[in-house]
Amino acid sequence: MNKGLQAVNALSPGANLEAYVATVNSIPVLTPEEERELAERLHYHEDLEAARRLVMSHMRFVVHIARSYSGYGLNQGDLIQEGNVGLMKAVKRFNPEVGVRLVSFAVHWIKAEIHEFILRNWRIVKVATTKAQRKLFFNLRSQKKRLGWLSQDEARSIAEDLGVETKTVFEMEGRLNAHDAAFDAGVDEDDDTAWQAPAHYLEDHSQDPARLVESDNFEQDANDRLHNALSQLDERSRAILQQRWLAEEKATLHDLAAVYQVSAERIRQLEKNAMKKLKDAMGGALLPA
Repeated sequence: MNKGLQAVNALSPGANLEAYVATVNSIPVLTPEEERELAERLHYHEDLEAARRLVMSHMRFVVHIARSYSGYGLNQGDLIQEGNVGLMKAVKRFNPEVGVRLVSFAVHWIKAEIHEFILRNWRIVKVATTKAQRKLFFNLRSQKKRLGWLSQDEARSIAEDLGVETKTVFEMEGRLNAHDAAFDAGVDEDDDTAWQAPAHYLEDHSQDPARLVESDNFEQDANDRLHNALSQLDERSRAILQQRWLAEEKATLHDLAAVYQVSAERIRQLEKNAMKKLKDAMGGALLPA
C-alpha cells in the first residue's frame, strides 16, 4: 500500500496519464468498515493521514468521472486534476454520521470542479454565467438527437425538461455551435481575408482625441445656447422651466400652481409657451418635444 501511495505522489495526470491511471487503479478500494474508521479519525481527530488514505483510495473514481467529459476537447489530465480538487473538498466536508458512502457524497464535488474548469477553458469567451445557463450547457449536448440545429419542438421539449425558457435553449445552442476567433489577422492571411479580423471592425473610438474635443465643443456650445435662450424669457417662464426641467427635484404642475396662485392648467400653458420660445431661440435642438 505504501508503495502505491508513493507512486501516486511521484506522478501527476499531466506527466504520464497511463501510468497515473494504472497506479490509482492499483490502490485497493476501502471496505465500508475501513472507510468509516478513517472518516471518523478525520472528522473527530483531524487525522491528516486518514484524509490522505481516503483521497488516494477514491482517485480511481475521479478518473472514471473525468473520462465522461472527454467530448469537450480538453486535456484529460487537467480534468482529472480538477476532479481531484473536488474530491479533496468532499473528503474535508464528509461526515461519517450521515450514513452514506464517501463516493456518493463526493460525486457532486468532483463534477462541480470539472464543470467550473470546462466553463473557464472550453472557450475564450464564457458561454455560461448564470445557474440556468450552466445547467443547460451540460445537458443540451446530451439531449440533442442530431447534429443539425434544433427544431422548435425539440427546443421546447428540452426547455420543459430543464425548466428554462425556449429562447434560452436556442441561445445556448448558438453559443455551443460558435467558435473562437483571433482578434488580429493571422500572419499567413493575405489582404483579401485579413480585413475580416475583428481588429478591423471592433475599434474603440470612445477615446479618440478628435471625437473627445468635438464632444466637449458640442456640449459647451449647447450649454451656451441654452443659457442665452433662457435669458430671453420673462422671469416667471424661466422659473417654471427651471423648476420643471432643470432642478434635481422637479416640481409638479400643482406645486407651481400653489406658488403662483393659478390653476395647474395655466401652469401647463405657460410651460408650453416658454418651451416654444426656448426652441425657437435655440433652433429646436436638444429640447424635448
